[in-house]
Amino acid sequence: MLRADFPILSRTVNGHPLVYLDSGATSQKPQSVIDVERAYYETTNAAVHRGAHTLAGEATELFEDARATVAAFVGARPEEIVWTSNATEGLNLIAYGISNATLGRGGEAARRFRLGEGDEIVVTELEHHANLVPWQELAFRTGATLRVIGLTDDGRLDLGQAAEIIGERTRLVAFAHVSNVLGAVNPVAELVALAHGVGAVAVLDACQSAPHMPLDLGALDVDFAVFSGHKMLAPTGIGVLYGKQELLDALPPFLTGGSMITTVGLTESEFLPAPLRFEAGTQRVSQAIALAEAVRYLERVGPDRIHAWESELGGRLYQGLSALPGVRVLGPAPDASGGVERVGLASFVVDGVHAHDVGQFLDDRGIAVRVGHHCAQPAHRRFGVTATTRASAYLYNTTADVDAAIAAVADSRVFFGVA
Repeated sequence: MLRADFPILSRTVNGHPLVYLDSGATSQKPQSVIDVERAYYETTNAAVHRGAHTLAGEATELFEDARATVAAFVGARPEEIVWTSNATEGLNLIAYGISNATLGRGGEAARRFRLGEGDEIVVTELEHHANLVPWQELAFRTGATLRVIGLTDDGRLDLGQAAEIIGERTRLVAFAHVSNVLGAVNPVAELVALAHGVGAVAVLDACQSAPHMPLDLGALDVDFAVFSGHKMLAPTGIGVLYGKQELLDALPPFLTGGSMITTVGLTESEFLPAPLRFEAGTQRVSQAIALAEAVRYLERVGPDRIHAWESELGGRLYQGLSALPGVRVLGPAPDASGGVERVGLASFVVDGVHAHDVGQFLDDRGIAVRVGHHCAQPAHRRFGVTATTRASAYLYNTTADVDAAIAAVADSRVFFGVA
């Protein structure tokens, strides 16, 4: 059973066995990932791409092997993978690179990234703040206009509106693969086609898809994508930026300093080619190596199996919670015909009870869920709520975990006097 691979899942919380349903925020780590990171520090720790001694060579080899492992996992080439601290840094790297291109940095190759008045950046109403605020700031810095694709009443992206908004002035379209609030898998192919049809760059937030389903970024034809290691069994402090090779080569760097240069003079410098030109300073070596082990773990289990199991758990969550009186689940219902695909995530409102109170009640029973706006205030505002309780499952969860959460939500209504 997979649960045995995760040491933390054997502990108790408030006298109850831990039921961890907060993987949408951060995942737990299998023993193999913990062991790999510890072994690196015990046997190989050294600065990468800098030393000529044995440890430095071994560390660099592991570091670059990790890049190749992660690249293969998402249908990319190693030179298309940039290490970042997290997905948020990756999105800001793109945004600030475009700012530098707008200022004339990067030469002729960077011309396609330049923005100005009359140009438009398109996002959606369901975005995590990490895929919204950087584009707001980019619009402010460049004079471009930010436009927003709205949501339908049942929580789907309004593709008709998308087709109207994405037009000849659009230069960039940024959107999530999976909403971290609504749980629905968004129509990537349609959005990429709309973006590329007008020559715009397509940026994908894959934070809620890379851990949970097969992901082939090359086949999806997105121009850039980001995801975080901590949501897919790896440590915190490591993220991934994917970019098509020709775009990474043209994008001016954001962070500068050591490790990303070829020649430095007193008044100007020359930079390494991508991806190293985007990796200034001391790197996240142990975290990258641990992320590669997390990827190997996911590959051993099988992304298709993971997705199928989580879809089952997600459907069970949605149906069980929706059946409770006074409980509303945000986002479209699962559609067995294939009309709506959902992941193992459900954000819900208990009428008459604040989300934080629901979360505390569940925590008293050892059930860990997320409460609040989940860094997606516009999506909550769209549905007339300020906060929700979110249960998010992963490969190590069971139907018993889901049933315990549903039963606890039902009991919370009695406890707070709203049943």
